[in-house]
Amino acid sequence: MIIKPMIRSNICINAHPIGCAKETERQIAYVQSQKTKRGIKTFGEGGNGPKAVLVLGCSTGYGLASRISAAFEYGAATIGVSFEKEGSEKKGGTPGWYNNMAFDRAAKNAGIPCATLNMDAFSDDCRRAVIEEAKKMGVTFDLVVYSLASPVRRDPETSVLYKSVLKPFGKAFTGQTVDIMTGELSTMSAEPANEEEAEQTIKVMGGEDWERWINQLSQAGVLSKGCMTVAYSYIGPKLSHAIYRDGTIGGAKKHLEKTARKLDAKLSSELGGCAFVSVNKGLVTRSSAVIPIIPLYLSVLFKVMKEKGTHEGCIEQMERLFAERLYTKGKVPVDSDNLIRIDDWELDPAVQAEVDARMAKITQDNLRELGDMTGYLHDFMATNGFDVEGVDYEADVPRMDVI
Repeated sequence: MIIKPMIRSNICINAHPIGCAKETERQIAYVQSQKTKRGIKTFGEGGNGPKAVLVLGCSTGYGLASRISAAFEYGAATIGVSFEKEGSEKKGGTPGWYNNMAFDRAAKNAGIPCATLNMDAFSDDCRRAVIEEAKKMGVTFDLVVYSLASPVRRDPETSVLYKSVLKPFGKAFTGQTVDIMTGELSTMSAEPANEEEAEQTIKVMGGEDWERWINQLSQAGVLSKGCMTVAYSYIGPKLSHAIYRDGTIGGAKKHLEKTARKLDAKLSSELGGCAFVSVNKGLVTRSSAVIPIIPLYLSVLFKVMKEKGTHEGCIEQMERLFAERLYTKGKVPVDSDNLIRIDDWELDPAVQAEVDARMAKITQDNLRELGDMTGYLHDFMATNGFDVEGVDYEADVPRMDVI
């Protein structure tokens, strides 16, 4: 069959198996080249990087890039968890399912131990499965990456299903957005959240589940001395704060940051370890494309950062996080709130001043001049395996369950 992208309301609802695999392989090649460029040594070579890493939310975006960096730059054994729709002979799976297949294949060929669990990471069944797999592999984790993103979470104790929302507080938010496929500008609004919606969003995207993971892993004895754990967040520019940082998602992220301080104290006293939240750069994801103002902002941001030579994608961000933050010879550098700031190039005052100037005068006529719609569209398509270099999209794909 010939597979073409199916786009509905800025969401791509299918994936190309070969394209997903190629994009994963590209990220692997990047960190391998960085290993050589930086002179990084694995633990076995006398380096101080991770030996065994658990990545919760391993299949796409920052989670996948973290797993690739750990395995192919530092030689770490990894266990990855994600909840994906599997492909069958005739029906396609989710992009993450193909990404995981490509990662597992590459790791096996490189002799790097790995295991991938297709399970609901919010469940205690999944936690037990990870603990069993770690003991089977004979590893204890010295790094746990928490990179879960989901609209829903079922409480493992009460079975109550919680749903997250992306809404502002106090009053409605209206901002410009852009249709990814046509380049047409329009406005998008979000109504204010009520108290229950805010609480449910914290239940889904806050730190409660992260804390449960660390507690159960610790009780099972599968965390190493000096274990580090890191979760991911986003702050972004002031123009998006009303809908993001100061809205329901921001409330959940602040809970995540509070949880990091609690886990840091726990790991420090029990294992000499530490916990952090890393604030990352804004990038194209399957969810960011439907947030008011964000697609337009990212288009302009990418243009400005590419002009300055500081633009990064997921893999560049995570490789820099590992090499220049988590695994330096000294302490992990943090800001006054104990946050790792790998969004430093995005929020550089000169970058933001230029972005603000362009956003103030953007119109339908100058959108492509002031913003990077071509680059944004490429990133959007590539997350689903389309527009990837080296893939013949006119070629027949005989099965949807292999890569």
